[in-house]
Amino acid sequence: MENASPPRILIVGLDRYGMRACVRLGLDTTVVCGAPSWDEGHIAIPDDVTVLRVDDHTNPEAVLMALDRAGLTGLPGRTGPAFDAVYTTDEDSLVMVGLLARHLGLPFTPPEVAVRFRDKSVQKREIRAAGIATAGAEVIDDVHDVTAIDRLPFERAVLKPVAGAATERTSVVTSAAELRQRSNEYRRQDTPQRTFVLEEFVRGEEWIADGVLYEGELLFYALGRYGDPCLTAVDTGRPLHFHHFDPAADGWAHDRALPVIKASLEALGLRDGMFHLELFHDPGTGTLTFGECAARRGGALVQEVVQAKFNVDLAECAIQVALGRRPALDVKVRPSVVGGAYLTAGAGLLLDCPSAAEVTALPGVEFVRIERPVGEYAPEVAGTGQRIGQFMVMADSVEELRDRFVEVWEWFRTRLVVAPDGLKPRELRELQHVLRPAARFGDALWQ
Repeated sequence: MENASPPRILIVGLDRYGMRACVRLGLDTTVVCGAPSWDEGHIAIPDDVTVLRVDDHTNPEAVLMALDRAGLTGLPGRTGPAFDAVYTTDEDSLVMVGLLARHLGLPFTPPEVAVRFRDKSVQKREIRAAGIATAGAEVIDDVHDVTAIDRLPFERAVLKPVAGAATERTSVVTSAAELRQRSNEYRRQDTPQRTFVLEEFVRGEEWIADGVLYEGELLFYALGRYGDPCLTAVDTGRPLHFHHFDPAADGWAHDRALPVIKASLEALGLRDGMFHLELFHDPGTGTLTFGECAARRGGALVQEVVQAKFNVDLAECAIQVALGRRPALDVKVRPSVVGGAYLTAGAGLLLDCPSAAEVTALPGVEFVRIERPVGEYAPEVAGTGQRIGQFMVMADSVEELRDRFVEVWEWFRTRLVVAPDGLKPRELRELQHVLRPAARFGDALWQ
């Protein structure tokens, strides 16, 4: 048994913590990486990982062809599939990986279950059928043509892609005229996403739950809340921020949320893997309304904050579950309030910003990741995936945590150098003095 080969795992899409867990567990790891992720170059790939480059890692044809070129559709002398497990945390790849796993004879979220986590309208239908409170929803087959809609199904509606993510192309509309305006905008942009959904607008605090399921058992979950609902953060340009509740001090929140979390996961049919679930909490009535749920761990700094607060590595749990192993959890609750937040800027060309080390030196800051390189154009914030970087803070109270968020945002903002959209040449010349005060640029006379 000492000479037995290590388990082989196929990861679709880049996941820094998933790859780290595979290396730590001694797995033979192959990663399929699409061209956009490769070109971005933000996520470092460990040397111990085999990389298969493809045009699009969400496309089953591209992935299967890459596996065949690499001789990984089957191994000589080995019966059964070339891999022991397949895994992804890429939202756009979930259904495809379900189909791929079935084709390769590997366990993963079945494609029919993955669809319930991708299609917002199907998800709401299943949740509503289970008797769980959630928003009403109606599908728009083609958002480029809404001429047949003369009135909205709800007084205030949220327009979003039926299979979107990160609050991209998500907006509130209050009339058929506003819907037509948005439709014309998307038509001019020739958006690839055409099938949208209109959802009933739900007010309240936006709560989040991230957890681990194994054979239908909820092994662990962390409950928290966004400082502002995601849509509010996008609309106002305020950086996304969140923190997790303490199981003891905030026991009332867990008492309210846990039954809804369990019922929602059962209604959607998820038995193994990770989930990121969003709920709307009405502080006046205490009621919870189901928002959305993804069959993966949350984005932003959820991985880092959960590990810092609860000593649980969600990515390693996901890899263990993918291998058919029950994760061994050693939950240790840290007394501090732990939260994560974005570092953002207005639209324009990023010329300079503080380093991760400089931000980490600020009070209470435990971790920083600067993600956007200097010299890249930063577009107007249109979703929760757009940011310059992220940071994690620890504090003694929620109030102190929020104060520290604000302090970091203000400190960072005053040290950003961005060439905003629409500057005249005169204004760009003035900006050069900020970048290189001692250098001389511009008009000059000889003698």
